[in-house]
Amino acid sequence: MKTVASHQTENLAGTIRVPGDKSISHRSLMFGAMAAGQTKVTGLLEGEDVLCTAAAMQSLGAQVERQDDGTWVIQGRGVGGFSEPTGVLDMGNSGTAARLLMGVLATQSFTTFMTGDASLCSRPMERVMKPLRLIGVNFVSRENGRMPIAIQGTDSPMPISYELPVASAQVKSAVLLAGLNAPGKTTVIEPNPSRDHTEKMLQHFGAEVEVEETDKGGRVITLTGQPELVARDVVVPTDPSSAAFPVVAALITPGSKVTVEAVGMNPLRTGLFTTLKEMGGKITEVNTRIEAGEEVADLVVEYSELTGVTVPASRAPSMIDEYPVLAVAASFAKGTTHMEGLEELRVKESDRLAVVVESLKACGVDVEEGEDFMIVKADGQPALGGGEIKSRLDHRIAMSFIVFGLASQKPVTIDDASPIDTSFPGFIDLMNGLGAKIS
Repeated sequence: MKTVASHQTENLAGTIRVPGDKSISHRSLMFGAMAAGQTKVTGLLEGEDVLCTAAAMQSLGAQVERQDDGTWVIQGRGVGGFSEPTGVLDMGNSGTAARLLMGVLATQSFTTFMTGDASLCSRPMERVMKPLRLIGVNFVSRENGRMPIAIQGTDSPMPISYELPVASAQVKSAVLLAGLNAPGKTTVIEPNPSRDHTEKMLQHFGAEVEVEETDKGGRVITLTGQPELVARDVVVPTDPSSAAFPVVAALITPGSKVTVEAVGMNPLRTGLFTTLKEMGGKITEVNTRIEAGEEVADLVVEYSELTGVTVPASRAPSMIDEYPVLAVAASFAKGTTHMEGLEELRVKESDRLAVVVESLKACGVDVEEGEDFMIVKADGQPALGGGEIKSRLDHRIAMSFIVFGLASQKPVTIDDASPIDTSFPGFIDLMNGLGAKIS
């Protein structure tokens, strides 16, 4: 347990670079391991979650090494070329890695055992298992698809067409990754566009992926199976979900001006920045560019007087991990912020919706919770604070309420900040370097 206290801060100033994008880091290791040849990855997030993925790739027979200059080098095994691991794959706290790897392992002709930490083992995996069973894989798990699980891969996979009940990049990716080793075409139909890192990176590594828009605003993604993935170098942009914390901190802390460098600006990841701008946030994109098929920009952020807005449910897939810190921003805005379409938050590292509401109430915020919505009412003045927050092994809860304490009247205490290392090693030192008072 690592207890920290966050105190009201005079202002934040400086230029920082947050860690590499977690979603792209996981995928670069997996795709490099499934490609023929040598893949070099720079800017990889070296948090605990991603290191679990690197270890899993090694257990499956790929060579994965970190060079002294921070570059990661992967010698791939080709699609379908993994070997049966001798031990259990431990995915730590990472739902992304676990769910994507379930897809990869579904079409390998051996059985794999997978587990994770207490938080990951409490999270339901059934919605990933359901479409994968149609391909031919068999799973043995605890109730509701909870870990530990055994994945009994199939050596005669069937290509499928699957319509997602709810937009989910993880479920979509698991189906597409299973389809890599299946003959013919595998198709996923999503009701709303979700993160498309898998599609972009598959194309980067040489797979044939077609994306079509539907009349109703969704997407149809079709993958041609059994391609020869070819090693490609990857430059990982910094993570917009991690950039969210210093961005919101600068917006709500009077007198602040902070530049966050090289932030991934994939349009399906930037719903938070869109929302903050609608609230009146001064966020300026400079030095825009493309790296490894992904949009990147530096963000210049200044303290702003925010006003409440309604965030439509259709935006949820592009900012699902950012609602906790958006709720913090809403606590310092003038008026009502109504966030809709949040059912996905119920199955994150914690029941994130319930934990955010509980934590806001502990800090004196007027908040209402529904099954899939949250309403925050504030008067534009510094929120009270003073809460003692239970992070519940959730890195985003811990960081969000550290940010809260930087601008609230009373300090905010987090019972355990150690989960932050899963996604943002060095977060507290980085924020203190900008002038934050976190002890």
